[in-house]
Amino acid sequence: MAEYHPRGMYFEEFNETTQVVSQGRTITEADLMNFAALTWDTNPMHSNAEYGKTTPFGERIAHGMLGLSYTVGLAWQMGFMDGTVIAFTGLEWKFKSAVKIGDTIRMVGKVKQTKAMRAAGGGFVVFDVKVLNQRDEVTQQGEWTVLVKSKP
Repeated sequence: MAEYHPRGMYFEEFNETTQVVSQGRTITEADLMNFAALTWDTNPMHSNAEYGKTTPFGERIAHGMLGLSYTVGLAWQMGFMDGTVIAFTGLEWKFKSAVKIGDTIRMVGKVKQTKAMRAAGGGFVVFDVKVLNQRDEVTQQGEWTVLVKSKP
């Protein structure tokens, strides 16, 4: 029987020159409505087109947490965490500008620091993460801290 081999990066493979850039994901009306149903966050600025017109944004906007959640998914799709991340341990996050229906977001992450934690089987990797729209505007940004396995 074939054995699974993680495609993720191990702690020792990360350094301050490591950068990851995801593909884009376009935000749809269905995304907003499905996220609202999943989370029970039915704030009309996300779910009511007529109400959205009365806001400073002039239209509905995506939930901030939808953007963050999709960014985590975009990072996962790149594979650098597959089978090697032990835990997502920290998050500092800022919501800089609205993500609207039709926007295409992507994530850019750069390693800020690493700290070995041999007792935990690896080490902490801190990423500076930015979420950019199709105009290269920063919509969200912050730091993610993940605990990553050491090489076997």
